[in-house]
Amino acid sequence: MAIKYYKLLDMLQRQGISKGQFAEITGLSSATVAKLSGHKTVNIEIIDRVCKTLNCQPGDIMEYIDE
Repeated sequence: MAIKYYKLLDMLQRQGISKGQFAEITGLSSATVAKLSGHKTVNIEIIDRVCKTLNCQPGDIMEYIDE
């Protein structure tokens, strides 16, 4: 899959939010946060929840990279 979540990971790092804190504030499981961290496929509901929580757009947290 060519969808990467580097932007999300950079955003969390800049804001000083750990993966555990991110899971807590979004209500996501640690397994789902691990999927995002590993650039694995997640469903659109996860993207929606992340964007609502962080008040951002999908393009702010993910990027298509042609591999």
